[in-house]
Amino acid sequence: MATTAREEHVYMAKLSEEAERYEEMVEFMEKVSNSLSDTEELTVEEEMEHVTVIKEYRSKIEKELSDILRRDLKLLDLKLVPSAGSGDSKVFYLKMNGDYHRYLAEFKTVADWKETAESTLNAYMAALVRVLLSYLHNYNLCVLKVKFI
Repeated sequence: MATTAREEHVYMAKLSEEAERYEEMVEFMEKVSNSLSDTEELTVEEEMEHVTVIKEYRSKIEKELSDILRRDLKLLDLKLVPSAGSGDSKVFYLKMNGDYHRYLAEFKTVADWKETAESTLNAYMAALVRVLLSYLHNYNLCVLKVKFI
């Protein structure tokens, strides 16, 4: 059964909303409002025809997100983390690194998920170690000041 343009726009709008791509959602909904009335319901057969479109769109979004996150992770690994001082900026970049790996893990397959999850844990642990070292350093300075006062 052939789908109408209106039906395709409704599905694309819903999918765009789920992907939090609101500008695209608005564009699709404008196309819907300019087409037929909203009184008719889609049949199961019509809905099944959209599965391919949905899978393709999801794949496109996941690829875009993956490319953006990998580019940002490369920037973090090669430039930002190494050039950061030993203080708060290094912790910030290490946490960001962990966050970006976590975002990647959210839509990866089981095989890829394990590697991404391990990278997330490693980045968070590196940030935690930096925080603890900074805390201990500051604590020791306070103890030394108290001893000499």
